[in-house]
Amino acid sequence: MTNPVTQDRRHFEDLSVGEIITLGHATVTREMIFAFAREFDPLPFHLDEAAAKASLLGGLASSGWQTGALSLRMLVDSFLSKIASCGGLGFENLKWKNPVMAGDTIGGTVTIAALRRSGSHPRWGIVTLDFDIRNQKDKQVLTMRLANLVECREVAA
Repeated sequence: MTNPVTQDRRHFEDLSVGEIITLGHATVTREMIFAFAREFDPLPFHLDEAAAKASLLGGLASSGWQTGALSLRMLVDSFLSKIASCGGLGFENLKWKNPVMAGDTIGGTVTIAALRRSGSHPRWGIVTLDFDIRNQKDKQVLTMRLANLVECREVAA
């Protein structure tokens, strides 16, 4: 049975291990850092420039969760909106390698690390994605492995 919502998108069978997805870019502004921090991560080094300068980070830094959210947005724009994605299954090995500072531009790649059919639900496949997010100086700022559920075109395959 064809799903009319996803029929024109890439399905599990169309994906390949080793495929590299190039993400777009996002520039993180001071205002973005303040807005995100006020709502989700109200720590002094995200909300107060003087406190941020005196902190381990040495200046106003984005929340790691904001970096993750921006990375996911870039993934949706570049990849998930073009495949028969049915939602995330979770992530592991999330690492914030370097802080994202006000004015930084981040981007990067996601690599398909693994593909497997669901053993209990043959109409679904699981794609494992490895993130490599970097700033404009090519310094790695975030890595993680994400699992996503993808619709299969052929249930019996």
